[in-house]
Amino acid sequence: MRVNSRSTRKTSLYLTMIWFLAIGYFQTINQSSGQIVEERDYVEFKGKVLGADTNKGLNFANIALNESNISVIANSEGDFLLKVSKSDLNKSITISYLGYQNKVIALSDFDTLNNTFVLTESVVSLPEINVISKNPNSIIASLMKNRDKNSFQKSVILQGFYRESIKKRRTYASLSEAVVEVYRKPYVANSKSSVKLHKLRKSTNYNKIDTLVIKLQGGPYNTLNIDITQNNEMFFNDDIFEYYSFTFDKAIRIDNRTAYVVSFKPNGYVSIPLFYGKLYIDAETYGLSKAHFSLNLDDQKKASRYFVKKKPAKAEVLPIKADYKVEYRINNGKWMYNYSRIELSFKINWTKKIFNSVYSITIEKAITDWRVNSENKNLKGKERLRSDVILNDQATGFADSDFWGKYNVIEPDKSIENAIKKINRQINRN
Repeated sequence: MRVNSRSTRKTSLYLTMIWFLAIGYFQTINQSSGQIVEERDYVEFKGKVLGADTNKGLNFANIALNESNISVIANSEGDFLLKVSKSDLNKSITISYLGYQNKVIALSDFDTLNNTFVLTESVVSLPEINVISKNPNSIIASLMKNRDKNSFQKSVILQGFYRESIKKRRTYASLSEAVVEVYRKPYVANSKSSVKLHKLRKSTNYNKIDTLVIKLQGGPYNTLNIDITQNNEMFFNDDIFEYYSFTFDKAIRIDNRTAYVVSFKPNGYVSIPLFYGKLYIDAETYGLSKAHFSLNLDDQKKASRYFVKKKPAKAEVLPIKADYKVEYRINNGKWMYNYSRIELSFKINWTKKIFNSVYSITIEKAITDWRVNSENKNLKGKERLRSDVILNDQATGFADSDFWGKYNVIEPDKSIENAIKKINRQINRN
């Protein structure tokens, strides 16, 4: 069975829109902190989430303040920092992680500095597994059928933390962090989200990137574009069963709810690079809880067209890794975008050079709070960040330990902490 050219062009277009690895000059955005020192009206709680079976940090565990819309994501080492208003100190938090039992802890039981929480694995046994496994396509069809019902039917404003980094092999060459607001319309409105930038800090050392000037185009829009429930042209479209085959994997527990795990891969006759991975679908609502997937890079040259906008004539840029993760959080029976992460690696071969260069790029966004946009406010003019923006290369705020103030952010990994220390030393020398 052949894929028609019209569908192929459409699929390629939306894969390209995920983001670009751009080399050259584009419009840049910088936002100074303009921070006013005020008396703190919040309390910080630090902690680490471990798995009982491994005694290792559970990367990207979710920490949510109960009876609120506030949440934060642990870093890749399981560490988190949660900032809570003093008026909410009588509440509790819920810590959750894929395949583990939730843990609820009262804030009154917290030590503000040293907290270690151990989650135990959850085991689920469903008698109807054999029935489901015979027809995984019906699970996907139910997900698509219930998508409107599972989505918020009101405009919302999401507050989030965004981080992007570029490494040459093991050395950081660029680090950007920002607090943003995302103005999102209901799914049925079929309109694009817009982004407002609150605070930004970024530093780039182009000496670490040789003569290749790498610019990431899209900024915070990069992570929003892989929200596959909102951006249905990327994956959940009318052609999905033509392009992909599905198999039932297993059932697990996520946030004390049963979820079906469905694996997918491109059909053998599809000639363009597509995705493969796993979908985690809530058994009760058929809402998408998580999606972990990768881009097929068997044809590296063809796949590189999705990422490279411009490059030097003497350089060949080949993707060697393209992994994606998007997670959702249920609230009053509705599923909302909560976290996404993109991990990419590229090998750059230079003509007349013996050794190649390898660059790793990580882009992530975590939603830390949200509210209904009751006034249907829209971003206009300079308030709205352009979708093709490149964040400016200024090291504003890295030397300020209180730069983020009351905003919840993702704790930096130790490697990022070391990079920030180097940036601070450079700032002090200057």
